[in-house]
Amino acid sequence: MTGYLSKKSALSVSKGVAQPEAVSNEAVNRLKKAIKGKPSASLLFEGIRSADISSLGRAITLVESSHHKHQSEAQKLISFCLPFSGNALRVGITGVPGAGKSTFIEALGKHIIDSGGKLAVLAVDPSSERSKGSILGDKTRMEELAGRSEAFIRPSPSGGTLGGVARKTRETIILCEAAGFDTIFVETVGVGQSETAVHSMVDFFLLIMIAGAGDELQGIKRGIMEMADAILINKADGNNIQKAKRAQAEFTNALHLFPPSRSGWSPGVSTCSSLYQTGISEVWDMIRAYKEFVSGNGFLSERRKEQSRHWMYESIRDGIYRHVFTDPAMQKELRALEDSIAAGEITSHMAATTILNKFKSGQ
Repeated sequence: MTGYLSKKSALSVSKGVAQPEAVSNEAVNRLKKAIKGKPSASLLFEGIRSADISSLGRAITLVESSHHKHQSEAQKLISFCLPFSGNALRVGITGVPGAGKSTFIEALGKHIIDSGGKLAVLAVDPSSERSKGSILGDKTRMEELAGRSEAFIRPSPSGGTLGGVARKTRETIILCEAAGFDTIFVETVGVGQSETAVHSMVDFFLLIMIAGAGDELQGIKRGIMEMADAILINKADGNNIQKAKRAQAEFTNALHLFPPSRSGWSPGVSTCSSLYQTGISEVWDMIRAYKEFVSGNGFLSERRKEQSRHWMYESIRDGIYRHVFTDPAMQKELRALEDSIAAGEITSHMAATTILNKFKSGQ
């Protein structure tokens, strides 16, 4: 029996083949080196001008950083890129939830690339302030576009005020243009004031709607429709085609009630199916026709000058906001003022005036 047990049992476990480490030490070392390395603004600028996507990504991360030292380097980088920006067509895209913005962007984006263009897709998402998270959904919903070397998709920076998020998006536009992207899409992921912020940084503003979802004009702010340079009825396919045509007629009639646009352009309403890619090329032709129109009458140049002035004031407001709510001394003062308000000792206006006076005095 002993001899039998000494023989190799079928239940015994062999040593097997030695397995490699789960994580490559070489890869880890490369990652540590990349993290440790802090390329200067000049090196990042060289990478951007060479159309290196890795350099562009790191540059945008630098711009998004709220660290004082990073901001100083970021502004230096932006000043390098500024002379090489401004040549791209900037398109803002917004729409009701479920309108199919991501599907549309992918369809139009592929059409632009197939026509020889280079596209960057950016997102403005003020709702990320609630969860402090970033938007990654767009990249997963636009797999085909994300896989194209001529496309660059970047979610908005997380957290912060809408003004801060929008400012960083505007600066990201400059970096993308310096990297050679000739078309920039800025998508509003959240709802609310983000439409106004995006409108103030783009050349063409597109509102995407769908038919068959009840009263087509319900829940749509008049201000958003007035900002739109065109309205697009998406998902015009299958049994929805007739509904899309009715919605097109309704929106066309509604646009007639609005005052003429300052650009002289008459906003139109069209239909498309992003799923079946019908009407996509017509949308792109309309956007290009708009650019030619406003370039010819000088409105595009004036609009961009106005936008630059607007963002100067927005940057000042955002800077004051960040100083008040991130400075330790200010935070201590705010907590004390909150207690005084709760105790009924002072009014909210008196507390705000106290903070503003301290800010002006530099204390």
